[in-house]
Amino acid sequence: MPGAFLVVEGPDGAGKTTLVKRLAARLREAGLTVTEVREPGGTPLAEMARRAVLDPSLGASPLAELFLMLAARADLVTKVIRPALAAGQVVLSDRFELSTEAYQIAGRELPRKPVLAANRLATGGLRPDVTLVLDLPADVGLERLAVSGRAHDRIEGAERRLHDRVARAFAAAEGPSVVHLDATRSVEAVEQQAWDAVRRVVKELIPGEPGLKHPSGTHGGTA
Repeated sequence: MPGAFLVVEGPDGAGKTTLVKRLAARLREAGLTVTEVREPGGTPLAEMARRAVLDPSLGASPLAELFLMLAARADLVTKVIRPALAAGQVVLSDRFELSTEAYQIAGRELPRKPVLAANRLATGGLRPDVTLVLDLPADVGLERLAVSGRAHDRIEGAERRLHDRVARAFAAAEGPSVVHLDATRSVEAVEQQAWDAVRRVVKELIPGEPGLKHPSGTHGGTA
């Protein structure tokens, strides 16, 4: 039985990493094997690309940023995500392809059609079973980052107009796998709403529990 591919998306400061950790804990408590990944990152090559993308001193151009992101994604999909799914695991990713639409297309204003085509090449057509989008106004996310006191990476420190475009792009995201969550609510409320959506996808994978039919063909593409 194939596994399930779950993705958490949203603008900076929306709480993606916290939600990923909480969902991973719930999935493991349910008896599932979970592989957690982040984008960009997750393989030695992808972690190198991450450092290059986020280092303010390197000043990657928008196009260079895109290709670094896609190189990291291609390596992660091939070496980690697809093998885990083939083994029946649940893969839980902090960002995936929707971040390319939000940051590189909406934020950096790169041309939509060629970027989406390049992304399909990088993923081999892999699609998430569910994409949880944390909706949060840009100003709230940036305020959360400021309160956290940690240093901003190159993208977090970008101009406010970019963050506004990114937040609007996430809020406008559509598709059969997309579930929007109000990230202004409490951490517990967001977690519960997310878990309700995730459980519908992974129900048949939970040991000893009669399940719903797994979405056929959702992953798409070839290994």
